[in-house]
Amino acid sequence: MIEGKKILITGATGQVARPVAEALAKNNEVWCLGRFADVDAERELSDLGVRTWRWDMAGLAEDGLDGLADDFTHVMHSAAHRGDGIDFDASVEINAVGAGRLMTHCRRAEAFLYVSSGAVYAGQSPEHLVREDDPLGGQMPWLPTYPVSKIATEGAVRAFAVTLDLPTTIARLNVAYGPHSHGGMPILLFRRLLAGEPIEVPPRGQNLCSPIHTDDVVWQVPLLWKAATVPVQVINWAGDDAVGIQDMLTYMAELAGIEPRFASSEVYRATHAFDNTRRRALIGRCEVGWREGLRRTLRAHFPDLVKEAADAVQQ
Repeated sequence: MIEGKKILITGATGQVARPVAEALAKNNEVWCLGRFADVDAERELSDLGVRTWRWDMAGLAEDGLDGLADDFTHVMHSAAHRGDGIDFDASVEINAVGAGRLMTHCRRAEAFLYVSSGAVYAGQSPEHLVREDDPLGGQMPWLPTYPVSKIATEGAVRAFAVTLDLPTTIARLNVAYGPHSHGGMPILLFRRLLAGEPIEVPPRGQNLCSPIHTDDVVWQVPLLWKAATVPVQVINWAGDDAVGIQDMLTYMAELAGIEPRFASSEVYRATHAFDNTRRRALIGRCEVGWREGLRRTLRAHFPDLVKEAADAVQQ
């Protein structure tokens, strides 16, 4: 962990950035930008010594950064305008312009981290481990504007990093999960299992991903800043395990003592497993394996449901 720095984090009420903000606030001056629609989350951050600042990326007429300090040493830009999945122009403009304005305001920083997504990658065969130089052009039928806006924003971040001479890392996040917020995609799918819904899976093989627990996210953020360069450093940000979504849900169902249900379908929530060679070379391996991480995450979100069953499985 780093100490004595002045850090700016966007999207800090979310599942990924919030634990980072909380951990870094112990030994640094941390500011969090956001809309703070959840006033309880803003109060909880303030109680931990985090300074908050209201900023809405969608307010394009005014950048909302006037009056904000500009002497931050490190920036983590995790906020994203997800949009309604229909207005591609709005999603691209809000996210790309927002990133550009933030980088310009924080041009004196030592390092800037933009949290992108594995959704930017084009479709691959299920067994392929995606590398940073693989083709882009991802598709998400349930939120079609998201991959496009992420790719566009990556372009803006690359341009501003060079223009401003601002050392930057673009971290393409895989499936993140943990105790905060909604828990991540594994917990969202698990809630559907609890409701008796079958989960869509590919007709052949498994839909692989590389899940990363937020504990690993927290300690890796300072190292992602350390890896920042001009031009940008692009890194796959994921756990070390390539795991099938079906295997993950089967394991969670076993911990909870329920029967998982799956439905073969040509339309399912597609993910990628990552080749983590570059990340391991730059910042090392992850510390939380997927089984341990899911067990801890389930206990955080469903303590009464999974405790006894999880203890039995662990023994």
